[in-house]
Amino acid sequence: QVGLVESGGGTVQTGGSLRLSCAASGRTFSRSSVAWFRQAPGQEREFVAVVSWRNARTAYAESVEGRFTISRDNAKDTVYLQMNALKPEDTALYRCAAALISTVSSSPRTYTDWGQGTQVTVSS
Repeated sequence: QVGLVESGGGTVQTGGSLRLSCAASGRTFSRSSVAWFRQAPGQEREFVAVVSWRNARTAYAESVEGRFTISRDNAKDTVYLQMNALKPEDTALYRCAAALISTVSSSPRTYTDWGQGTQVTVSS
């Protein structure tokens, strides 16, 4: 099992940047794929990005491709989500999730461990 704590959210203007962090505890983190999901009020949870533990393979939602970058530092047990060129539609609660798998998955049902989330608000 992996414990996850997100940080780095806040309020920015359109076009601004934020870097989210997902700090993990647990011996299996280095062998876990980690994803970011987001959920805005009244909307369904949406996949954002994922990084695998093997070869650090990544995948992104089409809506964030080219603007967001996911990375991981296994030495620090942390996954990052660099968000650039933010838009009002990026406003949501962002949560990271981990799964003891070697591949990437965009399905929330794949992930067994979840953080509480960090709020991102982009003003127009």
